[in-house]
Amino acid sequence: MQPYSKACENNKDPILSILKSAFSNAISVLEIGSGSGQHAVYFAPALAHLSWQTSDVLANHQGMMAWLDAFPAPNLLPPLALDIAEPWQIAQYDGMFTANTLHIVSPQLVEAFFDKVNRFLMQNGTLCIYGPFNYHGEFTSSSNAEFDQWLKVKDHTRGIRDFEWICQLAEKAGLELITDNEMPANNRLLEFIKRY
Repeated sequence: MQPYSKACENNKDPILSILKSAFSNAISVLEIGSGSGQHAVYFAPALAHLSWQTSDVLANHQGMMAWLDAFPAPNLLPPLALDIAEPWQIAQYDGMFTANTLHIVSPQLVEAFFDKVNRFLMQNGTLCIYGPFNYHGEFTSSSNAEFDQWLKVKDHTRGIRDFEWICQLAEKAGLELITDNEMPANNRLLEFIKRY
């Protein structure tokens, strides 16, 4: 059975419009935390010039494969079993994408995420991060504040991350912020370039 995310359906077109530009010169993109697989099956055919590598923890692979099997594309690759808490044995990529992941893992795993990006994103490669962020420690909307509270009830280590902290971690990982894109529903899409 295919897992379904209403959020993925709502945000896929606004995200894709930016990815077409951000990944215009990319050859291989790693999606970190592909979840249901809905983004992957929509993005890959629209970005036919590159290979789209899905990944997630093993527990999410069965549901994701239901989507990949239903909507195959020649440049859409089956998921790698990747956990940001564990070592990775993978090739380097010239593009990376993740959506709605950094607020559902602990701060320590956010730091581990950027360590992985530093190691496996090629120089001059592009990282795109989609999700909600706080600015100067403040929520950008009441709905984001409510969402943050809901996340913390489920797990106190979760929560909407500060944009400034994300940029600090990115800089330490050799990344430069290129664009902070405003997106629907109080989300953002951050585009970084790997400088070293």
